[in-house]
Parts: sequence; structure tokens; C-alpha cells
Amino acid sequence: MKKSILIFCLLQLFVLIAFGQDKSIPYGNNPAAGKYYDIRGIKMYCEVYGTGKPLLMIHGNGGDITAFTKNIPYFSKKYMVIVPDSRAQGKSTDPKDSLSFEMMADDFAALLTAMHIDSSYVIGWSDGGINALVLAMRHPDKVIRLASTGANLWPDSTGINPPDWIGERDYYNANKDKVFTTAKDKNDWKIFMLDWLQPNIPLLALRKIKCPSLIICGDHDVIPIHHTVDIYRNIPKAYLWVVPNSPHSTLIEHADAFNKTVDDFFTQPFHNWKQ
Repeated sequence: MKKSILIFCLLQLFVLIAFGQDKSIPYGNNPAAGKYYDIRGIKMYCEVYGTGKPLLMIHGNGGDITAFTKNIPYFSKKYMVIVPDSRAQGKSTDPKDSLSFEMMADDFAALLTAMHIDSSYVIGWSDGGINALVLAMRHPDKVIRLASTGANLWPDSTGINPPDWIGERDYYNANKDKVFTTAKDKNDWKIFMLDWLQPNIPLLALRKIKCPSLIICGDHDVIPIHHTVDIYRNIPKAYLWVVPNSPHSTLIEHADAFNKTVDDFFTQPFHNWKQ
């Protein structure tokens, strides 16, 4: 997410306390549904639920499969839900010293190929929303339709609300000269630096996205509404949904509405009102 690692961890704790997990299914730690794939030099952990058309779900910065605890039960009734831990996050390993959205988008394309899936619907949240956009740009044949919530195109205070960006800046300044010695600290810093330095996507690059796209943010998101509107305007086939009374976690705070709206978008004919 677009916050410091500390703020993100506090948010994750809030989510777990406020919403809890379905105790009957240990999402993110389910041997019956999970396995590792050798993908582009890493071991990517992935769980699969349900049958039907494939639906790839991509979590946010520092997160894991549990981000979709409120969404997997709904979508797995009619889709084959594919939920990986992104590179260097959750159970997925990554020994490299750098990270990029392009690298991760290529990972997801490779995962689908390894699973013998030609193309998939995609839901991405926060960094996962960025990944959904980049995946559609770099591997357009892999994406049927995408729903991206809480994504930004650049990492400054015009792509992130200024107070949240200032929090990131202060965290960076307080830690940039530290020498990290443990593997976990090094990895956490790498994940933080991903959001401090990236993404760097020109608006015009979004015109490469040819699939129908649902672009989402909360009206109290850490991503400014005007930035989300700019993303929507520059994707040729796109709908816009600004979720009322919602922070960054649209798919958690408003899970029922999110699930139904995204499912409707995936299944109903697309009307390009921009034309």
C-alpha cells in the first residue's frame, strides 16, 4: 500500500481484528489449496479456490493472500480464483535486491502460463491494482477484464494524498542511512522502496490497455480522486467507480458491494460510453 511499512502493518492488524478470517478456511495458509510454482527465478506461493473461468487476485504492498478473505468466498462460487503471494511477500521468496512493478507483472503472466491458463479476469488492490494495469499493458493477451482499486501511476504527492506521502517521506528519511543486516529487514526495506520510487507510468501509456477495465477508489482513499479519474480517462474501455464512505480498503470496508459490482462488470456486456 501507499504507506510506510509501520502504517501498513497497523492497517493489516486493524483488518484482522475488525473483520477476522473465515475460520473454516485458512486463506494464505491452506495446504489443501496451495502450492509453490517455480516462476522466473523465484518460488511463488499460490492458492486456488473454486472452478470456472480464471480470476487472478493481486494483493497490495507488504500484504498476502489474506487480503482477499472477504472476496474469495464470493468469487469462488463461479470462478477459479487464483490468489498468489506476490514476489518477496507472504510465502513467495525473492533473493534479489530490487523490485519493480514490471518484474511482478511478468511474474503473474508466467504464473498463468505455468498453470496452463491462456487468459484471466484480474482484481488488483493498491500495488496489486498497479500490477493489474501493468500486466494488461505488458501482456494484453493474458487479461480478459480487470478491476483495479486504489492504484496510482507515480509516487509523488500528486499520486498519493499529501499527508500519506509525507508519512512515506518521513519514514524514508528516518531509515535511508540504516544498514539492514537481517534478511527480513532487507526485504521489508526493498518492499518499502518499491512504493517510494515507483511506479512511473505516463498517462498515455494506459492507452495500451485494450481490455475493459473498472477503475475504483474510495472517496477517502490515499489515492486522490482526481488521480483515479485521470487513470480512468486514459484507458480506452473503462468504467469509473468512486466508492462512497470508503478509505483505501474498498474491497474490505464495502465487501458485499465490491464483490457484486465487480462480478457484474465481469459478466455483463461492456458499453463504451466514452465513444
